[in-house]
Order: sequence, then C-alpha cells, then structure tokens
Amino acid sequence: MRKILIPTDFSENAMNAIRYAIELFKYERSDFFIMHAYSDEVYDHNTLVSREILDELKTSVHENSDKELVKILETIQQLSPNPRHLYKTLSVFGSLIDESNDIVDKENIDIIVMGTKGKKNDQRLTFGSNTLQVLKYVKCPVLAIPIGCSYHQPNTILLPTDYLLPFKKRELKLLSTLAKSFRSTINFLYVSKYEKLSIRQEDNKAFLEECLPDAKLQFHRVTSDDLTAAINGFISSNEIDFLVMVNSRRSYLESLLYQSTIDKIGLDIKIPFLTMQNLQRN
Repeated sequence: MRKILIPTDFSENAMNAIRYAIELFKYERSDFFIMHAYSDEVYDHNTLVSREILDELKTSVHENSDKELVKILETIQQLSPNPRHLYKTLSVFGSLIDESNDIVDKENIDIIVMGTKGKKNDQRLTFGSNTLQVLKYVKCPVLAIPIGCSYHQPNTILLPTDYLLPFKKRELKLLSTLAKSFRSTINFLYVSKYEKLSIRQEDNKAFLEECLPDAKLQFHRVTSDDLTAAINGFISSNEIDFLVMVNSRRSYLESLLYQSTIDKIGLDIKIPFLTMQNLQRN
C-alpha cells in the first residue's frame, strides 16, 4: 500500500501534479491525501482588518476549500476511476510546512507529489516558494512535477551523487520499486576531478548496488566545476526522464537549495524531480 500526500492551491499546475501521480501509481494500491492548507489565505486576505472578522473569514475560506476539493475528486473520477486508489481530502487551517509534516508523521506518508510552482508561476524561478519550502523542510520524499509536464514512463533515471552519504533503505526501496515497475535504468552521476573513490565512497556505492538488486544500474563520472551545468548537460545529452537527488547536509542538493535567494538555483528542470530526504524517519 502506497500513501501519497498531494498539497494543492487549486492551480492548473497543482492539478497537473495530481494527474501525473495517479498515472505513475496506477498499478499500485494507493491512498491519496489531497490537502489544501489555507492559513495564509486568511491572514493575507485584504478584508482582514480586525480580529472580529477572523472567524467569519476562516469559515468562508474553509467552505470554499471544501468545494474546490470536491471538484478535484470529480475531475479525478472522470480522468481515472481506478479501483486501486482511495482518496481523502483535507482542508486545514495551518501552514503548508507544518500541516504537511503532521500528515506525513500521522499517516506514515511514503511520498509527497506537487507542482514545481503554484498560482504565481514566476517564470524566472526554478521552484515556487511553497515547493522550495517543502523540498527543504518536510521530512519525506518529494516528487515535484514541472509545469506542462505530462506523464511519460520513467525509462531512464538520473541520480547525481558523490557517494559520501549513507543512503536510507526506506527511500532506496521507493526508488527500487519505481525502477522495477518500469524496468528503468538508474544512472548514477559523480561530478568530480578525481576518478578514484575513497573507502567510504566505495562502501556507499556498494550499499547502493545491494539495495537495488533488480534495477539496471549505470555509473558515470564527469569532470566539471559547475554542478548544475553538469547535471543539466547530462539530462539533455542522455534523454533522462526522471531526476532524483538526496537532500541532506553536505549533499549535492543542499548546495543548490540552500542559497540566499531561490532564483539562484540553476537547475533547468523540465522532467519530474524526486528529492529523497536523508533525514531521521523510521
């Protein structure tokens, strides 16, 4: 049983992420939790000029949220009435990060799926602010779907790594299941001037092979001083369908996400992007 959380702001980008998720997991028994967290809508509303109208505004926004979630369920039933899938909708007064983390812990969520951007859709940015916050702070793998990205079977997967991280079995199991389901090739990309691996790197590489026994693995090394350019170049020259990175201290992804401003992220992502959170979860 797969448990999937899909946050939505009712934009077309969010609906596209839902469409992708129900296709990606169409052969698996899955529980989908479709959530709208609306505290920002209340606090940022232009009519919230006094505390007296706060409760009234909360009720109004909550009712509208419930109506929009019902519309999403109706759309899903028209798109894919899959007997393997169960759907639960959630309207919650709270922040996206806090509510996502609470549901992840309470329901033991396997993966979060969301669009790379929401309603604002700033073309200058790789990720919208909400998606970036989820990628950075929610303790769960996150699959981000770019704008306009339609479902395509992930035949080739790219995972850039320096082999310095102790990978988690739970998250490698998710990757292994995806690769096995679609008979995908997983390409590991090591960006370094040095060909020889340390003993730690060799052990972590061997652990990857041990945890992915049924997947076809290919290992690559490229020399580059620019990590994002190396990743972008490999994606375009090897027809990669699916990008996977690990979010942890001193990881490749940390160097990209934890910048002073989000517009500095240079990944040119047009394919689904799975971040595996290397954090403390059972």
